[in-house]
Amino acid sequence: MTAAIDISAAALAAAARPLNGGPGDYDALMNLVGDARFVLIGEATHGTHEFYEERARITQRLIREKGFTAVAVEADWPDAYRVNRYVRGEGSDADANAALSGFERFPAWMWRNTDVANFVDWLRTHNAGVKAGPKVGFYGLDLYSLFTSVREVLNYLEQVDPVAAEEARRRYACFDHYGEDSQHYGYATGVGLSESCQQGVLTQLQELQQRAFDYMQADGASSEDAFFYAQQNARLVKNAEEYYRTMFRGRVSSWNLRDSHMAETLDALARHLSKDGTPAKIVIWEHNSHIGDARATYMGNLGEWNVGELARKAYPGQTCLVGFSTYEGHVTAASEWDGPAERKRVRPGMPGSYEELLHHVGVPRFYLNLRDESPARRLLLERRLERAIGVLYLPRSERQSHYFDAQLAQQFDAIIHIDKTEALVPLDATSGWHSGEPPETYPEGI
Repeated sequence: MTAAIDISAAALAAAARPLNGGPGDYDALMNLVGDARFVLIGEATHGTHEFYEERARITQRLIREKGFTAVAVEADWPDAYRVNRYVRGEGSDADANAALSGFERFPAWMWRNTDVANFVDWLRTHNAGVKAGPKVGFYGLDLYSLFTSVREVLNYLEQVDPVAAEEARRRYACFDHYGEDSQHYGYATGVGLSESCQQGVLTQLQELQQRAFDYMQADGASSEDAFFYAQQNARLVKNAEEYYRTMFRGRVSSWNLRDSHMAETLDALARHLSKDGTPAKIVIWEHNSHIGDARATYMGNLGEWNVGELARKAYPGQTCLVGFSTYEGHVTAASEWDGPAERKRVRPGMPGSYEELLHHVGVPRFYLNLRDESPARRLLLERRLERAIGVLYLPRSERQSHYFDAQLAQQFDAIIHIDKTEALVPLDATSGWHSGEPPETYPEGI
């Protein structure tokens, strides 16, 4: 360890709050959250057990102590809404495994894992005990479910307006040529081989919104929620159509469309859940790269924005952004897109990285407040390398595939470092996941 790292690590150690698994672990974080309406909790990988476990512990306290009534996650709207019904004691799913079975698209293990199943069961139990006031919901913010959302809009309209359902089916028939292959649609329209479905999906969303009052009068007590669910699916179809059409033009435009959709969905959810003058309070679970303010990273220099930045701008003083970090261990990830989940060894953090610096603090698990002015915050304003492991982990190209420049103390309001972490356990773990270290191949995915 160099003298500079030694001095910096000592300053961080003085500010670090050890996490020992006790009930008071996150007292300081609860104080930092204060009256914030939006707490965005990240993860440095999509496949680390401790990140999911600690995120659940924090969320449970936010629900019990601060009145949060929704968890919004980096997942598709229809799949998450099935879980929402389950945690509210609705629907026909017998257990958490069944409720999570809608998550079939790669990477299924992000949500079909033992940690999420445990948290979903906790939510259901908590809601069963709610005698007055709103139950806690579970919602998805992402936009990959184009074809599933088309079906959900049609299912809704068939119940409330069969004539409108036929018109919607005609508009959405534009997608029929692509065999539910979103990327095929994006390529064909993006390079001019086919006409886009843009006008039809926009018209469908507008017509649904215009008929909102009529449709919400059409059925019983759940009509407002049912309409909101359908409207969000229609909005998703519109935004997903544009996303897939632009994804072949470059990373920045498609990234910005996706995160704008997630921020838009969060805003719509907040309005929908705010009742009787009481603003809704929502916990958001996403990757660090989505919830850490993009302006503090190389992403911002490229012209990218993300949910964390957009939330801070839309709700000034009402957000709290919490990141996670790890130095080494194991992770569940794939080696290629659509590849199987594998249990892969996470290499030690690179020299010059935040991971290396936080490792030298010498505390196995700790919390750091990055918002309040302090020597520790000033240290973490220095631009360093930061690691992001998505659904792919490619150790052989680690520097190129997984590291970027960032200023941690501007990116997050707080950071939780867990020095050595373990892979989360998929509910559908294959023999490959159990077989140990797999071969390493090439890029990333967040």
